[in-house]
Amino acid sequence: MYPLIRNRRLRASESIRRLVRETVVTPDDFLVPLFVVEGKGIKEEIPAMPNYHRLSLDELEKEVKALWQMGLCAVLLFVKVPDNLKDNKGSEAINEHGLMQRAIKAVKNACPDMLVMTDVALDPYSSYGHDGIVIDGHVLNDETSELLAEMSVSHAQAGADFVAPSDMMDGRILTIREALEDEGFTNTGIMSYSAKYASAFYGPFRDALDSAPVDEKNVPKDKKTYQMDPANRFEAIRETQMDIDEGADIVMVKPGICYLDIVREIRNEVEVPVAVYQVSGEYAMLKAAAEKGWLDHDAVMIEQLMAIKRAGATIIATYFAKEAVQLL
Repeated sequence: MYPLIRNRRLRASESIRRLVRETVVTPDDFLVPLFVVEGKGIKEEIPAMPNYHRLSLDELEKEVKALWQMGLCAVLLFVKVPDNLKDNKGSEAINEHGLMQRAIKAVKNACPDMLVMTDVALDPYSSYGHDGIVIDGHVLNDETSELLAEMSVSHAQAGADFVAPSDMMDGRILTIREALEDEGFTNTGIMSYSAKYASAFYGPFRDALDSAPVDEKNVPKDKKTYQMDPANRFEAIRETQMDIDEGADIVMVKPGICYLDIVREIRNEVEVPVAVYQVSGEYAMLKAAAEKGWLDHDAVMIEQLMAIKRAGATIIATYFAKEAVQLL
């Protein structure tokens, strides 16, 4: 009891604070999202995401080499598909010469040891901006899952180490796992977006890939019929456990900061690695506040990343990875 026990003794200097620190963030924690576009020599800043860029394949190779030199060992690839290649079935998603397939090869060519994860969903390829096939105002589940499985096999054939289904269709992990097994890709992993919420924090990302759902006649204008209700907690555990049972190697919670209670709930329930996606809206908010001088950018960035890991994250997908590594 006080005064025999004084908790402040363990806070008295930076050295003692470092010695007893419970949570430590390192470059090994980070998964770096990268946006890829067609063309050459393109490194264009995304307006709503300051200091973050869309990259052509040649610039992607340069970026990957730089990341590796910084100690970052894993990337998550997204592609911005030209409008003329989009349709309701996401046909371009399974093109063996498509942008994603070429991006995977470009990363492996530039840095063979870099771990490559790939986004698996139809929204970048869909003329409607949805994660699945849309018929009569409904996003089809089983038909979409079959196409996602074909996409996953295509990514594995191109050299992806992990596929990352972000669509939230029911049962798609089992469909993908079986397809990978049937094609001999037994070592290709699955990082499932298991608890992906219908969040308002995704806006800048959708601008980056031009993948926002359109509001046309008989087409859903949001993704609430397949992404999770932000009000729900126990549903996240059920979704996550189902994905593990179906063959997911890593599970993910998305977004990050507003869902750390969900991260902890899942971490307490499962034994597989848990990823957290600190999304574009979270990135943009801090950038905007720091630009106004309202927040200390670096201090808040590190505090947020620390909070995500403290909540139970094994992996943090974040647009702050490079900046954080420079500080750490």
